[in-house]
Amino acid sequence: MSSHHIVRDNQEPALIIANGAECSDALLQQLMEWSPYVLVLDGAIHRLLERKLRFDAWLGDFDSAAGLDEAAYLSMGPVERLLAEDQDKTDLHKGIEFLISKGHAAANILWATGKRADHTFNNMATLWRYHDQITLSILDDHSRVYPLARQFKKWYPAGTQLSLIPVGTAAGIYSQNLAYPLSNHRLELPFSTGSSNAVLEDGFVEITYEDGHLLMMECFD
Repeated sequence: MSSHHIVRDNQEPALIIANGAECSDALLQQLMEWSPYVLVLDGAIHRLLERKLRFDAWLGDFDSAAGLDEAAYLSMGPVERLLAEDQDKTDLHKGIEFLISKGHAAANILWATGKRADHTFNNMATLWRYHDQITLSILDDHSRVYPLARQFKKWYPAGTQLSLIPVGTAAGIYSQNLAYPLSNHRLELPFSTGSSNAVLEDGFVEITYEDGHLLMMECFD
């Protein structure tokens, strides 16, 4: 695989690579090619070095640095090594906050799902923690997850699988062009969620809600 260094401005989202289950090489390559800045979180560095993929920074407390392939690391060229030892925050929290401090407006997050269920759950919930500072999406081969704005409108082909998952509760939810319409609905995790809905026909889906927090999950499987 080649370097990601094609885009060199902040018009495209930065990329955070966590240490969960891997995605396809095609998705990884696609996002790296169009990311102006690639940040690797702690233990994920070993898999990036195996693939000979270049990145801009490596962040963590480096407790997984043992066994690092130093020759492969040095072959990456200049890499920022960012020590972040705060044990009250996850590596993903630290990575997002670092990108905010650098002025990035958006970031995609890869390898943040799968492997450990606790990490997957916390990573998805984390998206809302920073929603007013940076636009975030978690992607894998089967879904794209992001905080849903209070007023949302997007074009989809018919049959696209969409799930609306509350982070806590969300109320006053209305939708247009969904197979299972929502009209002043209230969703509360874990008692009621908007899982496995679908786009009714080719066209725009509109969703509004009055209170709480919702995650949109666009599902591709």
